[in-house]
Amino acid sequence: MKIFLSIIPLLFIPVMLTSQDRVAGRGFATRSEVIARNGMAATSHPLATQVALDILKKGGNAFDAAIAANAVLGLMEPTGCGIGGDLFAIIWSAEKGKLYGLNASGRSPRSLTLEYFRENKIDRIPSYGPLSVSVPGCVDGWYEINGMFGKMAMSDLLQPAINYAREGFPVTEVIGAALKRNTQTLQNYPNIREVYMPGGKAPEKGEIFRNPLLAGTLEKIAKGGRNEFYRGSIAKAIDAFMKQQGGFLSYDDLARHHSEWIEPVSTTYRGYEVWELPPNGQGIVTLQMLNILEGYNLAEMGFGSAEYMHLFTEAKKLAFEDRARYYADPVFYKTPVAQLISKKYAAERRKLINPDRAAQVYQPGRIEPANTIYLTVADRYGNMISLIQSNYRGMGSGMCPTGLGFVLQDRGESFSLEEGHPNCYAPGKRPFHTIIPAFITRDGKPWISFGVMGGDMQPQGHVQIIVNLIDFKMNLQEAGDAPRMYHTNSSEPTGEQMLDGGILNLETGFAWDEIQKLLRKGHNIQYNLGGYGGYQAIMWDEKNKVYYGASESRKDGQAAGY
Repeated sequence: MKIFLSIIPLLFIPVMLTSQDRVAGRGFATRSEVIARNGMAATSHPLATQVALDILKKGGNAFDAAIAANAVLGLMEPTGCGIGGDLFAIIWSAEKGKLYGLNASGRSPRSLTLEYFRENKIDRIPSYGPLSVSVPGCVDGWYEINGMFGKMAMSDLLQPAINYAREGFPVTEVIGAALKRNTQTLQNYPNIREVYMPGGKAPEKGEIFRNPLLAGTLEKIAKGGRNEFYRGSIAKAIDAFMKQQGGFLSYDDLARHHSEWIEPVSTTYRGYEVWELPPNGQGIVTLQMLNILEGYNLAEMGFGSAEYMHLFTEAKKLAFEDRARYYADPVFYKTPVAQLISKKYAAERRKLINPDRAAQVYQPGRIEPANTIYLTVADRYGNMISLIQSNYRGMGSGMCPTGLGFVLQDRGESFSLEEGHPNCYAPGKRPFHTIIPAFITRDGKPWISFGVMGGDMQPQGHVQIIVNLIDFKMNLQEAGDAPRMYHTNSSEPTGEQMLDGGILNLETGFAWDEIQKLLRKGHNIQYNLGGYGGYQAIMWDEKNKVYYGASESRKDGQAAGY
């Protein structure tokens, strides 16, 4: 049992309240939900939210609006997303009356082999540089969504981002800080200074930022379609740049790329159906954790209680051990999804939890043979989309192709180099992915579309939101504003092992006497100012026929409707 020194002077600081009202009896500040009838958008940037509403008002549907907002976010929040990254979505089609899943993640270069890493004595794929780059799937994902469900032309949906890229936009506070932090890390990589550090420094809060190179790239896509990105001049430019940098991503890799429509998977939690996407992402962690926690009376324990926080942390540890062992590209390894998300399996795993003591190590279960953005949009037709899109590690690999105005992702870093591991590197393989959209239905009808950004925090955030809503009866905004916990240092799909129980990071707002109880149970506690994710959500009120919207209070975002 240990407590990190950083917590000592800070835990006694009370929650700093703004002009927002304190929620009665909860001990934390929150703002009101947004309520509207005809449409709702919730994104991590107010201007992107307004673009989504503009599209809805022009006759576009939720899927059109989500694409337009994502394009704008790629410009305005390059520290989290962009056309150099991947995309996942869960879609509720009112016309079809069902959910659809889209996996728009890219694959590893086919000319890069596991032997290359061995020959060069590389035991972990580096975070930055050409070796971590995989095919960016975002643009293909947009065209898949638009082709299947959209109403408006892609050229019209990309135009707001093109306009803002040419004319400029004011940088917001959180993104300004992230730009400074990311460019300090990446500034010596090619073209980063030219694109993201005009005048020699990253733009700060309130300054107008322009990206004419990205405007030109988006114009080419608007005119030439997805093939312009994967088979045309953009693909050729990426190929030439990667060869120049000693990388392996090629024109052929881009030309072969395709997204996949997949079936979302679900579990029930106290009568609600919670939906996630199957691997290569980590969405089923949420379902595994909920299945374990369903065996306890969390409502009786109460929000912020040591009992609840302990059980949450242990459930996370158990699920993450399975994540480290069994989650991978299903083309290369058949993850036993049905068993992992079964109630029977959860009951067996639940038996391992000691209610009085934090575990230092868990083993994965025995299987029987057989920096990111999130947005959600809903429209007057009843359609809803839960969409998440990311570069990974903020601005990605640092590989910024000459003349294009965006950075390529570094998702390849998430591969293991351990031969025989399900997530071991192979040519043409999709890496383990952290970004996950979520959806909740009730009696087969849409209820909530939501997501929480931020690496390993995402499934932990999903669970906390769901428990806040269902067990602790919080409203949509309260559920996101409530203080969060974030457990780190579990075993990872890249090969690292949890040895000492990991670290439970806490936001301010949890009671000191409850934290003392956690310490006595053996948890390693740390106070951390960041890393707790970013939340957006839309809820459909079937009785009153209105939407509720909520946006993350920790970021610059906005929920708005009309």
